[in-house]
Amino acid sequence: MPIDPDQTRVSEWVVTVDTVFPNQTNPLGTLFGGHVLERMDINAAVACTRFCRSPVVTASTEPIDFRNPIYVGEIVEVKSRVAWTGTTSMIVRCEVHGENPLTGERRICTIGHMNFVAIGEDGRPTAVPRLRVATDDERRHWATGQRVRDDILRRRDHATP
Repeated sequence: MPIDPDQTRVSEWVVTVDTVFPNQTNPLGTLFGGHVLERMDINAAVACTRFCRSPVVTASTEPIDFRNPIYVGEIVEVKSRVAWTGTTSMIVRCEVHGENPLTGERRICTIGHMNFVAIGEDGRPTAVPRLRVATDDERRHWATGQRVRDDILRRRDHATP
């Protein structure tokens, strides 16, 4: 189904909650960064698919800094939403929190962005809807998404074959 260029669409937060088990941690008892990235990638893909109702692929993971560890036995919450849209691509904001299940103490562990492309039936990139940007948070996330996109384009311009 073709995308209506005048249509805007809301991107709702997708939230995934899980528990960290010992086999997912390093010798310090903290969740491996690769597991965090995997959870972010899956959660972000769901946010994109719900937004554009097309299959999507990860085009890039943008600089992701781990601010705080998530310990074995803790609850890990990943939430993602589309923050910026181009013609066929979407920048997704991902927020990861760790939570002590006994005290309820929560802390932000990671905020990062991922770049996805929608794929059409022909296996090529396909158009995505325009993102509705109405709230202050949405405007702030859009501006950050635009900076992430600009960084991607800058890297492409400087890439050597």
